[in-house]
Amino acid sequence: MHSLREGILDGTGNDSSSAVKSTGPSFSLKAILRGLRHILWPKAASADSSPRQLRPTAYLDGLRGFAAFLVYIHHHQLWAHGAESLQSAVYFENAYGFDGEFRLSTFYGVRNFFTGGHMAVAVFYVISGYVLSVKPLALMQSGEHLKLADNLASAFFRRWFRLYLPIIATTLVYITSWHLFGYWNFACPPKETFGDELWNWYVEFKNFSFLFKEGGWIWVKANTHTWSIPLEMRGSVITYMACMALSRATTKARLVCLVVLVGYYLYVVDGYYGALFVAGMLQADLDLLARREGGYFPGWLRRLERHKTFIYYHLFVVSMYLAGVPSATNKVEDLRANPGWYWLSYLKPQAVFDPKWFYLFWAANMLVAAVPRMGWLRRWFEGRFCQFLGRISFAFYLVHGPILATVGDRLYHVVGWGRPVEAGEVDMLAAWRDLLPLPKVGPIGLEFSFLVPHLILLPLTFWVADIVTRMVDEPSVKFAAWLYKRVQGGGKPEMKPESNEMMLRLA
Repeated sequence: MHSLREGILDGTGNDSSSAVKSTGPSFSLKAILRGLRHILWPKAASADSSPRQLRPTAYLDGLRGFAAFLVYIHHHQLWAHGAESLQSAVYFENAYGFDGEFRLSTFYGVRNFFTGGHMAVAVFYVISGYVLSVKPLALMQSGEHLKLADNLASAFFRRWFRLYLPIIATTLVYITSWHLFGYWNFACPPKETFGDELWNWYVEFKNFSFLFKEGGWIWVKANTHTWSIPLEMRGSVITYMACMALSRATTKARLVCLVVLVGYYLYVVDGYYGALFVAGMLQADLDLLARREGGYFPGWLRRLERHKTFIYYHLFVVSMYLAGVPSATNKVEDLRANPGWYWLSYLKPQAVFDPKWFYLFWAANMLVAAVPRMGWLRRWFEGRFCQFLGRISFAFYLVHGPILATVGDRLYHVVGWGRPVEAGEVDMLAAWRDLLPLPKVGPIGLEFSFLVPHLILLPLTFWVADIVTRMVDEPSVKFAAWLYKRVQGGGKPEMKPESNEMMLRLA
């Protein structure tokens, strides 16, 4: 007999006609369309009218998502304006007033909404250091060292798959599409045959994904924006190793060691990404300690608590200024030539090769620290738009470049932002050039003809990122968790906790 919850289409009743219909798989048009809708239709918010339940660190998800959005804006600005004139792109990457140019898009603070991509990457690394370490640190502070070892083993095992499987899927689909649909793209011209393309992709990816790779390209040429992922992996390893190495240290010693590590990566060697990750871990440790009853917390920080509103608002302002560090070149002499950066340039340590990362280290840490203490800003990052961006952030980061190099490049050519053709060069996009030229009126970076293509490009990028999140990114996370359980023999412990504890004591 059917239950009320069991629909008649479930085919589990005793009706003979129902039994006949359920003898084989159903491939009805309705079922096929339902499956396509599930794949292609963006994931909707819950229909439940109850208030959303946000995690305590939901603001970090929103901040990470908005940072990915700034990367999207940065790359589109440089692509379009660099195509028109390389000098225009140079002005974007320099300070307000550089070379006598005073543009709204380069004004202090405002510039971060036009060329905030570098700051966004620094924010990614601080957030990663925070979220990767917050659970291990909580276990550390509770003295649960066995659970800590299990947590770190699981996280370490799953990390490579979580970062690289989406890159494998997206770049493989991308290079296949060149040969399947026969189109050309400026960023990475296709090889002669698909076989050559696959071999080139394999060689590039295997080298790119090797943690200890030295020299060569720092990205997969099919998607140059992946340069930050190997550093993300290295920073993750640094974070896990710091958690393990300091798991038995006293609270004071652990905090001191983390500060020393930050100094080492920032002032002794050129390891800015390591400094960003460890600083994120340090922030997580301090936040957890501040919430613990009766535990240790630095007294000098406790005494500053009454002034926290004043302090964090000023940190936010300083962060916005430092986030706009000129980045046209990596020469400190060019940095000094920018208004407002002459004296600041002398703060750069000898070890840092590219000056911008030193200033972005401080900017990103100040921002991550300030956001949860500024109510209006925290509410913005916990809002639906930023939470949506946070959910699709990794996929959005991976797909915005290929979409820019294919659809975006053609749309920019249509409205009049095409690259000039050199003498003797074949204009591969001649059929698209100036099909619908639009006026370049408005402040630089906000020209009418620049904004119009985004009526197509932005929804398209959101849509593709949502599909990749549901079909690639989230399954990659689940696959890594499933694989870890499989290598554990289905998750069954091999030894009793008492035996493990004895071995740890002997160690």
